[in-house]
Amino acid sequence: MSIEQPGLISQTATGASPDGAAEDFPVPAPLRTHGPARIIAMANQKGGVGKTTSTINLAAALAEYGRRTLIVDFDPQGAASAGLGINAHELDETIYTLLMTPRSDVREIIEHTEVEGLDVVPANIDLSAAEVQLVNEVAREQALARVLRPVQDDYDVILIDCQPSLGLLTVNALAAAHGVIIPLEAEFFALRGVALLVETIEKVQDRINPRLRIDGILATMVDLRTLHSREVIERVREAFGEKVYTTMISRTVKFPDASVANEPITTYAPTHAGAEAYRRLARELIARGDAA
Repeated sequence: MSIEQPGLISQTATGASPDGAAEDFPVPAPLRTHGPARIIAMANQKGGVGKTTSTINLAAALAEYGRRTLIVDFDPQGAASAGLGINAHELDETIYTLLMTPRSDVREIIEHTEVEGLDVVPANIDLSAAEVQLVNEVAREQALARVLRPVQDDYDVILIDCQPSLGLLTVNALAAAHGVIIPLEAEFFALRGVALLVETIEKVQDRINPRLRIDGILATMVDLRTLHSREVIERVREAFGEKVYTTMISRTVKFPDASVANEPITTYAPTHAGAEAYRRLARELIARGDAA
């Protein structure tokens, strides 16, 4: 498929928003009922690509539009939990408890956040042991799917913040998910690992979860003022075509500032271009059918 590039490169000169989106999307109508949830894994085995930042802020934006949203913190670092003000290191029960105790109830572990309609299943360093302990379990790739099954009808979207690896935890996330969003830093070295991730997704799709698909590629840390960023975006569009979201996320110091404040940018700096970028991404997901 040939992808036209000139419009992308000229966006900053045509008055488009700083995050580089070429078009806007309608504000979604409120939902009359909720569930069943569409489960989306936020995955990239490379760290530092804005995966957790995107999980938190996309979830907050979806909640802002009336979508009941659940974040599953599936990284032993617990960054998604901490980023929403939850000190998971002081919790006795986390996602690790649910994985290792088949009869435990996920509803007892869920933490509510300051953002209305946004909840979290927290994680802490205990989760790092799960990868080893699950190896000898029956249907070890389905452990997370089992955990989430009781609450699928309670939410509209469930976002799984995966750890930066392609190990058993990530395979669990892919086995439970309907779709995958790949946050991708606009940097050439970040492109190198995507082929391996896509290969893993295809294997899970073939062997475990036939419904799984790549929802989209989300360009993060973009600076369209630089030739490097523009060339990377061109390469990504050549490789993935319409799978690349129109919305892009620019670099800004507001994202780490919001993380330090333990809240999403949509509440920390609600009028900032970064907050509007994630709102636009939420609208794009809904318009494309990648979210309710």
